[in-house]
Amino acid sequence: MFDDLRQQASQSPLGQPEEEPDVYDMKEATAQPRDRLFGMTPAQRFVIAVMLLMMTLILGSLCLLVTEKIFLP
Repeated sequence: MFDDLRQQASQSPLGQPEEEPDVYDMKEATAQPRDRLFGMTPAQRFVIAVMLLMMTLILGSLCLLVTEKIFLP
């Protein structure tokens, strides 16, 4: 068990990562920007915006009811 660990340690020192060939993909470097903000599509952002609007309306109404600024009929 310890012999295997010693062999692995002698093959790749701790301070030096294993060498990997430097391969650059030109396709990634010239990729066009996507229409995504925060990784979401426009439809997903719209749903999040509508949900935030509804939460604001509901919480605002509840706050007004609790502070007795408005009354239910």
